Amino acid sequence: MTQRSSIDSSAAWRALSAHRTSFAGTTLNDLFAADPARGERCHATAAGIYLDYSKNHCTDTTLGLLEELAATAELPRQLAALFAGAPVNRSEQRAALHPALRGVAPDAAIGREMEQSRARMLALAQALRAGEIRGATGQVITDLVHLGIGGSDLGPRLVVSAFPERCAVSPRVHFAANLDSSALAGVLSRCVPATTVFVLASKSFSTLETLSNADLAQRWLRAGGITDIGKHCVAITSKPERARAWGIDDDRILTLGEWIGGRYSLWSAMGFPVAVALGPDIFTELLAGAQAMDQHFRTASLRTNLPMLHGLLSVWQINFWHHGTRAVLPYVHGLRHLPDYLQQLMMESLGKRVAQDGSELAFQTGAIIWGSEETNGQHSFHQLLLQGTQTVPADFIVTATPHCDAEQHRLLYANCLAQSRTLMMGQDRAALEKELLAAGHSGAEAAFLARHREVPGDRPSNTLVLAAHEPACLGALLALYEHSVYVQSVIWGINAFDQWGVELGKQAASAIGAALAGADASAYDSSTRALMARWNSAGSCSD
Repeated sequence: MTQRSSIDSSAAWRALSAHRTSFAGTTLNDLFAADPARGERCHATAAGIYLDYSKNHCTDTTLGLLEELAATAELPRQLAALFAGAPVNRSEQRAALHPALRGVAPDAAIGREMEQSRARMLALAQALRAGEIRGATGQVITDLVHLGIGGSDLGPRLVVSAFPERCAVSPRVHFAANLDSSALAGVLSRCVPATTVFVLASKSFSTLETLSNADLAQRWLRAGGITDIGKHCVAITSKPERARAWGIDDDRILTLGEWIGGRYSLWSAMGFPVAVALGPDIFTELLAGAQAMDQHFRTASLRTNLPMLHGLLSVWQINFWHHGTRAVLPYVHGLRHLPDYLQQLMMESLGKRVAQDGSELAFQTGAIIWGSEETNGQHSFHQLLLQGTQTVPADFIVTATPHCDAEQHRLLYANCLAQSRTLMMGQDRAALEKELLAAGHSGAEAAFLARHREVPGDRPSNTLVLAAHEPACLGALLALYEHSVYVQSVIWGINAFDQWGVELGKQAASAIGAALAGADASAYDSSTRALMARWNSAGSCSD
């Protein structure tokens, strides 16, 4: 097929639609009853990650039909194109070379560019860690404040926060992303101008939030007596000329290629704060884990291929079961920022309504991604997962070996398994009534309470077991999700590497900001004009 937008009219899509009806009246419990070895059979392992997908509404027939759908969408060819450096980002006519950052580049010139960029980044990080870089007053740098947002923030923030026990004592690494100056003020209250360096992380070096915070940082440095601002700044950008014009010296500018999307940029120079906080060796381990998953993705058959299984089962749930949301539930405190990271990766990549060829789609793409660290979520939103009116597929994430106190790890693991099992098994009303009657309740009381306590079950989930909470396993996990996103985008025929909606929002904010500063606002709608007037009326919020 050359028109990916017609995938929903393909024979493979129609076969899956017909197959979906065969599940009427068949629950996950029924599938396990019919195949007692289902749990041992429905799994795949690679790069230190064990994926149990047995608690999905799927059979061998389902996987075979999904394989046919992948063939119809030419997934093998599209996978080869990604790794070969073809312009898979068609709206911007760019390749998406993030896998090459941790593996083999598609050509020698790009390979040299990547190696040189990484070498410069790691050398600068090591110099900071060794105290060789000093501020304008000659003092050693003790704090690094990373100013970025979105893909320039979420990846580095996730990895640094994942391994606090391995972070360098100095320099301490901090993050500030929000345009609300309170975020940066909170960080700066723990820093001293003479010993602080700021990292301005913006691929375009025009990001409003980053440059606004950079201006605040510059004012803070000057107020602290620092006049040579360049000695307290590092830039990470694909536009070095803009960083230079801002006042940053060439030896403090780290570059990345245009072919690296922001949400895929952790593996590039954008990983600088990881290398500073955790060291070049740990950054290299992170890359190695991702590379192992890349290799697995390229070579494993579909039924043993973690990203393909995850991606195709997501398509199955979204388009044929009409589940529009997914919860990501890590039972590792160090991975508490993973849901935030995956929100951007998955929703910015898959939130598209037209195909690569520009034709409008007639089916759903993407899902709402959300979640939190567990077991916190069990005391918050799991009530909706278990007894709510909508089905929310979930990804449970846990480690096989203890990453914390051994007894607490046992309890974490037990809770993870208990939640996924309860979502699947539920709690039967008739059995509850019997228990309540046996406990001395009247028939009416038992019937009433049983209705409130019943849990429907039959709610799908994956469980991903990491061999250990280590950088390599985290790298593999993030690469797994990247490739799952690509699989879904290929099936739907959409571009996973642009974000024009985000760009429009930036432009709109810039124009409204000018209107708030006095530019003509007459062209705006009445709601926006009224809200502008509200802002201009000092003290009106107390009315």
